[in-house]
Amino acid sequence: MQEGRILLAKRGSEPGKGKWSVPGGLVELGEKLGKAVVREVKEETNLDVEVVHLMDSVDNIIRDSNGKLQFHFVILDYLTKLKGGILQSSSDVLDTRWVRIEEAEDYDLTNTFREFLVRNKDELQKL
Repeated sequence: MQEGRILLAKRGSEPGKGKWSVPGGLVELGEKLGKAVVREVKEETNLDVEVVHLMDSVDNIIRDSNGKLQFHFVILDYLTKLKGGILQSSSDVLDTRWVRIEEAEDYDLTNTFREFLVRNKDELQKL
């Protein structure tokens, strides 16, 4: 969050390729969650952040056309504080931008981020 705006990244790979969400990615083996958040934000946006606290979690269960389990992601959404850097999209994302909370719902969001936004919109607007 920065001045009433949330940082969105347009995903460059599946799942959700071409859709908007917050920066993030996989935790490396042995990596602590907070370090993964800071690393992923830096890799995707060139911004330096610090973790404030965990805001929400969601299961993203993806099945193929036959109903067979294909992926199961556990997504943890953290509130972070901007420390520095200049916003620049990496090769992992198609675009990045700061968006006002009330405008974020107008974007083509991933399903899990849209759920997060609906559940946490009031809290985010207070920040």
